[in-house]
Amino acid sequence: MMARPVVALIASRDSLAETMARIATEVEQALDDLMPMPEGAEARLVEAMRYATLGGGKRMRAFLVMQAAALFGVDRRCAARVAASIEMMHAYSLVHDDLPAMDNDDLRRGKPSTHKAFDEATAILAGDALQARAFEVLAEPDTHSNPEARCELVLALGFASGSRGMAGGQMIDMVAPTLRAAGQPMGAPEITRLQALKTGRLIQFSAEAGAILGRAPGMQRHLLAAYGRDLGAAFQIADDLLDAEASTDDLGKTAGKDAATGKATMVAVLGIERARMQADMLAEQAASHLDSFAEAGASEDAMQAAETLRALAAYVVKRRS
Repeated sequence: MMARPVVALIASRDSLAETMARIATEVEQALDDLMPMPEGAEARLVEAMRYATLGGGKRMRAFLVMQAAALFGVDRRCAARVAASIEMMHAYSLVHDDLPAMDNDDLRRGKPSTHKAFDEATAILAGDALQARAFEVLAEPDTHSNPEARCELVLALGFASGSRGMAGGQMIDMVAPTLRAAGQPMGAPEITRLQALKTGRLIQFSAEAGAILGRAPGMQRHLLAAYGRDLGAAFQIADDLLDAEASTDDLGKTAGKDAATGKATMVAVLGIERARMQADMLAEQAASHLDSFAEAGASEDAMQAAETLRALAAYVVKRRS
């Protein structure tokens, strides 16, 4: 069937916003349940974990898990556990990114960063514990009855978050100023790889996780991974554009920091207009990977989930926060 242009789906933003809000509430409840407050001195650690994770953020990664899982009729409670796990992993990365030794940012999601609300040592431990809890949740039988599926989820999240993913991307980001000072600034290919690792891999896994939960055939898993890869690239460029154009109040974090610190971004290399065109192209490309999920013969729920994921591709490049 002929693909519908992503731009044609922007009109459905209200229904997309409603769906995102409903899923965010659902995942928020799962996070609350999975991180109960204990008694004893360790309660401060869990309080910091909950502070970093609950009550904020777009929950886009969680949304991806839930909608991709809906393509295959996965039980929502199982999908919500995986979505919560990924939000824990994402929160851990933000807590550590904000530390003085990393990006040194005092504001996150419109409130003090975890190390400012608590202290640096507690923030480090909170990030460590969130990462551990994320893997623990994936490995628990309540996440999926099939141990092979649970192992695949753990393996894929490890790849997305480790040296070949999120942590590796952060390392590249940290050495970029040294390379620039040595007269070796990053070009577009190097920045694309940096962002694919630091941001894109976890977004890609979020989409792919729905296929793992649904025990989907290899081709469908590949298509969802490709969707997540291109969506993640578009999302990061849009984020860089927002840093250049939006206000701190709109973003809920310090605006203009990329330019002030000379950070390696596609906006810095391409300029605002060309970067915006690149983000739009990637969003269109992401949506095209979903064409086969909306073909005749698919269930109504699967077709709706595919359309919602296509609408998300338009949303990530048009958002204002």
